[in-house]
Amino acid sequence: MNKRDIREISEKELAEFLVNNQQPEFRKTQIYKWLWSKGVKSFDAMTDLSKEFRLLLSDHFEFRCAEIVDVQVSADGTKKFAFKLFDNEIVEGVLIPSYKRTTACISSQVGCNVKCTFCATGTMKFKRNLTAGEIFDQVFAINVESEKTFGDRLDNIVYMGMGEPLLNYDNVLRSIHFVSSEKGLAMSPKRITVSTSGIPDKIKKLADDNVKFNLALSLHSANHLKRNSLMPINKTYNLELLIEAIKYFNEKTGTRTTFEYLMILNVNDTMQDAKDLASFCKNFPSKINLIEYNVVEGTGYQKSTKENIQKFLDFLLSKNMVVNLRQSKGEDIDAACGQLAAKKVIV
Repeated sequence: MNKRDIREISEKELAEFLVNNQQPEFRKTQIYKWLWSKGVKSFDAMTDLSKEFRLLLSDHFEFRCAEIVDVQVSADGTKKFAFKLFDNEIVEGVLIPSYKRTTACISSQVGCNVKCTFCATGTMKFKRNLTAGEIFDQVFAINVESEKTFGDRLDNIVYMGMGEPLLNYDNVLRSIHFVSSEKGLAMSPKRITVSTSGIPDKIKKLADDNVKFNLALSLHSANHLKRNSLMPINKTYNLELLIEAIKYFNEKTGTRTTFEYLMILNVNDTMQDAKDLASFCKNFPSKINLIEYNVVEGTGYQKSTKENIQKFLDFLLSKNMVVNLRQSKGEDIDAACGQLAAKKVIV
């Protein structure tokens, strides 16, 4: 009999299983506590269940967990974790420390189909979506590491690792449910951000689903031709469609969108680029994160100069834009924004 991952069955299916095996309804609450609050990875760990019931569960279900197989530590304290999946694929997650807070950067796919030209993950072949359990495993493990290393739980979780989260919509939202639910880790959804390259129908679906977490959009240029070159997805979902979708999201949720903008030398760092960005972001309440570009071998792109970045930043501030300059973290271990590709992991 082919066993299913117990974390991938629905609440309804679990309830039906319990009824069919003459088990009381409260067993579901016990099981969910072990799975999503305690983060156990075996039925033997469910110590308040009888041995007979644990055997029954193991006869019908299994665990397909993401396990840490490699850790790299940056000079700035950033830690990159390689997670081995049940089918031997590898994804990466990152623990990023900063002043008085820690952030986990989480992957949602093995590889990526979006193929942004500046991104290391985009050079990988897309293999598959991660399950909700595999996504949850990254959060749980990195949270444990945050508590062990820094003495406190994660402050923020960003779905900005490998893959396009909105192309794995159901599993991403299910993982967020168990990260934020009282049944799980009870982390505030306001501390969770999902980053997308820009898929308008999925952005509207987020609004219709009344999500409580934050939305970030990887923009990187507000010029059609430049964004086409940087992000081929723009040829399908152009800036006009994104404006419409972001307006819809803001009107339905009241949530301000964050726009991520990599500063790439002589590509998108001119004053005209700054004017284009300001004009784009005036369409809705927004926040802009300017990000130092982290060099990815083979792309040909380079970091913008400090002078160009400062001029760009000053212009946006002069237009009363809400803007932050994000410093790169973990670049020396290929853990910074756009560098995740699991290329140094040997299993």
